[in-house]
Amino acid sequence: MKKIAVFADVQNVYYTTRQVYGRQFNYHLFWKKLAEIGEVVYATAYAIRRHDNLQIKFQDALRHIGFNVKLKPYIQRSDGSSKGDWDVGIVIDMLDIVTYVDIVVLLSGDGDFDLLIEKVSQGYGKKTFVFGVPSLTANSLVNSADHFIPIEEDMLL
Repeated sequence: MKKIAVFADVQNVYYTTRQVYGRQFNYHLFWKKLAEIGEVVYATAYAIRRHDNLQIKFQDALRHIGFNVKLKPYIQRSDGSSKGDWDVGIVIDMLDIVTYVDIVVLLSGDGDFDLLIEKVSQGYGKKTFVFGVPSLTANSLVNSADHFIPIEEDMLL
């Protein structure tokens, strides 16, 4: 059975599914789809720490499914902008685990990951899957993956 590592960019998935569909992503169904292609041996969901009960319940649900949840503080700047992305953390974790698995799955549409996915595929010889909302996933990311799986209505709550 193929060993799978999963990296879920929670903020990206939340905002893209909400913008296009007005609904939330079904992580439980996503996990079931992964089980059809192999065994998930590593799964991390990268999220932002906000101290509200809905976020805490959501993060607990991710843990119950099988994800390790990594949290970063939400930073609100004085100019009104905010920061809270996990791009560097995802890159470091993926490069740390890639030699131990057969398949790498990225749940994100962020084009910043195109070179990473290309490196994992071509440099390490691993199969790569990217799940993203088609209209909001960078073409460069789609093109860098071995398999692009569109997040469509059948993968939402």
